[in-house]
Amino acid sequence: QVQLVESGGGLVQPGGSLRLSCAASGFTAENYAIGWFRQAPGKEREGVSCIIRRAGRTYYADSVKGRFTISRDNAKNTVYLQMNSLKHEDAAVYYCAAGDLRGMGYSLTPRDYDYWGQGTQVTVSS
Repeated sequence: QVQLVESGGGLVQPGGSLRLSCAASGFTAENYAIGWFRQAPGKEREGVSCIIRRAGRTYYADSVKGRFTISRDNAKNTVYLQMNSLKHEDAAVYYCAAGDLRGMGYSLTPRDYDYWGQGTQVTVSS
């Protein structure tokens, strides 16, 4: 059974940091593209970052470049999102997702991903 479980969300002050984890089970995360997405109230779900299969190249939305870092621990079958210099506008429910992305280089489009976690809340407030 394919399962993705996010953790690590919470309340942080502006300028602070959080590390989100996405633990995969039922499949090998290294063989899929893993993306991080977020959805704020009243807004559409948007892609934040992804790490592609095998080679592990990483991609970021412009809004988080230089502040967020995605990484993968193959031994733990887990993907992380290190978020630094958090801003109010980063507050959202963060989801990780797995996708085959066959034929694509990478994608930050939610509909391209097949399996989703339940999400973890990130609140940025002073």
